[in-house]
Amino acid sequence: MVQKRPGLATPLTVSAAVREEVNFDLSVQDAIARDYVNLSKLARKLRPAVERRTGRRVGSVESIITSLKRLRDSYSPASSGIGRVIAGSVVHVRTHVSKLSVEKTKRALELVGEMLSKHREEFIQVSESVSAITLIFDQRLHKRVRSEMGRASILEEGDFLAAIIVQSPPEIISTPGCVMSIYNHLARRHVNIEDTVSCYTDTIVVVKMDDVGKAFEALTGLINEEREKLGAEAGARPRVT
Repeated sequence: MVQKRPGLATPLTVSAAVREEVNFDLSVQDAIARDYVNLSKLARKLRPAVERRTGRRVGSVESIITSLKRLRDSYSPASSGIGRVIAGSVVHVRTHVSKLSVEKTKRALELVGEMLSKHREEFIQVSESVSAITLIFDQRLHKRVRSEMGRASILEEGDFLAAIIVQSPPEIISTPGCVMSIYNHLARRHVNIEDTVSCYTDTIVVVKMDDVGKAFEALTGLINEEREKLGAEAGARPRVT
């Protein structure tokens, strides 16, 4: 039995619940705006979430379908802006890289700073979370980096990886959905993302060496597809460095 959400003076209507669900899914918004989604199937899929949000059972999906139809004018196709950014992107691949994650402490941060100053000319990417610091670097530096970070608590480490670097136009910063498009195309090829980091207009995705061919093919295919859609000239072709 669906329970009403505690603490709510006025439960959500079906229409409001549908809008909340759609607002959290850019791909659904795009499908509604471009009118290629099967509303009946989408309504059935959304029904459990709508019931949770309204706190009551929705006997028929007709009310959900009606709410979805009303949303058509609320969204504009996301693919146009995303397509322009993707079409203007270039892919580079850096093979044979390693990954090292350490516990984030004051000393670990100091060690990372010291190491970066020593290896300014080398390929090293650093990402930081609340509890960990991850370094992506050239595999030939693995022993040296591990030695220099030896006083830090190592959480994870690996090698025989590849870094795929997607360099995009500055518009990627203000265009939602671009990175999702990159990730989706890798997922469709069953490519597991070992790590990822965004640096200004670069999206860096780390995959296993065994997957680098599939990943490169997926992303270059995506870029070429968007260029064809826009009728743009090929320009600088995606390349391996």
